[in-house]
Order: sequence, then structure tokens, then C-alpha cells
Amino acid sequence: MFYEFFIAPFSEFEFMRRALVGACALAIAGAPLGVFLLLRRMSLTGDAMAHAILPGAALGYLVAGLSLPAMTIGGLVAGLSVALLAGLVARVTALREDASLAGFYLMSLALGVTIVSLRGSSVDLLHVLFGNVLALEDNGLTLIASVASLTLVALAIFYRALALETLDPSFVSSVSRAGGYAQALFMGLIVLNLVAGFHALGTLLAVGLMILPAASARLWTADITRMTIIAIVVGLVSSWFGLLISFSHNLPPGPVIILMAGMFHIVSMLFGRAGGWLRRIHRRIHLEA
Repeated sequence: MFYEFFIAPFSEFEFMRRALVGACALAIAGAPLGVFLLLRRMSLTGDAMAHAILPGAALGYLVAGLSLPAMTIGGLVAGLSVALLAGLVARVTALREDASLAGFYLMSLALGVTIVSLRGSSVDLLHVLFGNVLALEDNGLTLIASVASLTLVALAIFYRALALETLDPSFVSSVSRAGGYAQALFMGLIVLNLVAGFHALGTLLAVGLMILPAASARLWTADITRMTIIAIVVGLVSSWFGLLISFSHNLPPGPVIILMAGMFHIVSMLFGRAGGWLRRIHRRIHLEA
């Protein structure tokens, strides 16, 4: 029974193994970025950036169809352009960066859907918006693995700078110019991972493996290192069980993976030791007693 449900789908079907490798790579690289997004109070920024890559990916699709290089380059250029434009608008107008990102996010989503609709069918639109992790080929896996490896190396080298700039940005800006470079590096890694994740989970769900595991981890611990480890574990388990459930019940894998991460988040909201609802209730009763 255990083997048939938990192991057999991956041992018997190559497309399931490819999907698992791709999803796990996204979880391992995306979860630490999600932790920093959460601690910087930029969770919705990640969602906005996920939508920002849509016009570029759609233009790549318009030019070359469902071509991995064309859609990747287009999404990367679009994501980086929106990040730079949002920062520029925040500096030269009265709008804050979150408001400018929200505006670009809405325009990007509408423009991307319109571009795909000019040439493609509803099936192509669904592929761009929600991806298909079960259809990953060698090129897609290579891209995801390369981005994940680059992300982990960059985080290992610049972890201290990113952590310090996240926890005390005013101190970093007062003693060094490294804060600006750390922010630029961080946003670049976010865009890279969203572009890689887009091929497996689509533009609407790629950010899910970043934010939901990180939000769950935050409810169990306040230590960044432990938070990162918990987030990675939640992402990996969500990917594994999401693929198994989608396979056994003939459901779309991307949404099921994100739903599994959402279930972990709900459990964490209830039972989390560092901020869950039951923990707060217990503490309140203890103080009143």
C-alpha cells in the first residue's frame, strides 16, 4: 500500500520523476527567497513580479510559439524592466513602490493575456497562466536546475548581507552602500526563479512555492536559519504529495501542489509555536490565570 501510493508513480512513470525533480528544485531555491520576502514585508511584491513576467513570456510565445528560450528571455526582460520601472516611478513621483508595482502588475496581467489571445487558443492561455509541470522536458529541467543552483550559490555568498539588510536596512545604509546592491541582487534572484517556475507552474502559481512555505515556517520559529529549513521542507513535502494526489485523482498538478502548501499554512496558523492561533489562546489564558 505504501509503495503503491508513495513510490510507484515515480518509479514507473518518467514524467512523474521529471515533475518531482522540477518542483523540488523550485521549492529548494524559492523557499529561502520567500523567507526574505516575508521578513521584508514584500510578499505581495513577489506576486506582482510573477505577473510582471507575463507580457514578456507572451511576446516570446507570439514570436516563437511555446519555445522555452523565447519565453524565458521575454519573461526575464519583462520582469527586470518592471522592477526597475517601479523603483524609478517611486523615486520621481509621489507613489510608493508598492503602489507603482500594483499598477504595473495589473497592466502586465491584462497585456499578457491579450497578447496570448491574439494568436493562441484557450489551451495555450491556460498553459501560460498555470503551467504544466508534468510536461517538463530536458531543457525545462536544465533551466530550473541551473536557476536553483545559481540561487543557492548566491544566497550562500551574500546571505549575511541580505539578512542584515533585511533586519536593519537603516544601519546598512548608514555604514555601507552594500544595501542597494543586496536589494538589486535579491530582486534579480526573485525574477530568475519566477521565470524558471513559470514553465512548471505558470505565471499565476509560480510565486506560491515561495510565499506559502515561508509563511508557514514563520509561524513555527523566528530564527531565519530554522525558518529557511522549515520552508524548504514544507515546499518539498507539498510538491511530493501534490503530485501524488493529482496523479491518483486526475487533477491538475500545479494547483494541487499549491493547495497542499496552503494546507500546511492552515495547520501552521492553528498550531504554529511562534504565532499560531492556539498558541496565542494558550498564552492569553495563562496570563489571565
